[in-house]
Order: sequence, then structure tokens, then C-alpha cells
Amino acid sequence: MINITIYHNPDCGTSRNTLAMIRNSGSEPDIIYYLDTPPSRAILTGLIAAMGITVRDLLRKNVEPYEKMGLEEYSYTDEQLINYMLEYPILINRPIVVTPLGVRLCRPSEVVLEILPDRQKGIFIKEDGEAVTDKFENKI
Repeated sequence: MINITIYHNPDCGTSRNTLAMIRNSGSEPDIIYYLDTPPSRAILTGLIAAMGITVRDLLRKNVEPYEKMGLEEYSYTDEQLINYMLEYPILINRPIVVTPLGVRLCRPSEVVLEILPDRQKGIFIKEDGEAVTDKFENKI
């Protein structure tokens, strides 16, 4: 069995599409509802490092705490931004997927295809009707 983990928000279409693509590859991932169970500091910093992105790249910008706290200002240190993400998990962009082939922030959702060990088992169409894979299991 392949070990796949998704940091998931079921209210997010991108997250739902990503989860569906994982399942369409034949895997059932471990699902972490990160708004209810935020990652620890060590896990969050480890995920950021594994993705090879900056802390600011993982910061979700279109939510109230971002604007209210003035996080668009670049005067905040990475440590401060991580503290805010841990205090307000809604500030963590999602979905994050961990597989044996890597860790990615799956925005757009089809980024997950880069790290899934198995190909899609069939055609995949996103919730909005956009086809992601065709009948030959190729990315469109």
C-alpha cells in the first residue's frame, strides 16, 4: 500500500479535486483536516522545506486574517509568519500532498499528478467540468 497524505479542507474545490485525483489513481490517502488538526511547527517547517518553497509562498492571502493583520507587509519574518499560520491555520494554503515521490502544494489541483506513484485509473474531470486526463490517462 502506498503511503499518501493530504492536508485537506473539504470546503475547498481545489482540495476536493486533488483528493479525487488521488483516489482515481487507486490510493486512499491519510486525510488530515488541517483546520481542525493543524500541523505542529516541526511538521509545517518540514513540509515547507520539502516543497522547496518559501514560508510566504504557503501563506494564503485571500482570507480575513491576512488582511486584518497586515501580512502583505514584507517586514514579517518567516518565524512570525509560521507563528500566525499555527495560530490561524486558515492562513495555510492547501492542499498539501505528501507521497513517496515528493511533497507539493497542489494549486492547481493537477499538480498532484507529478507526485502520484500510480497513473489515473480513468478519465478525470474536475468539479468545474475541466477535463484533466483523457481516456488514455494522459494529462490534457
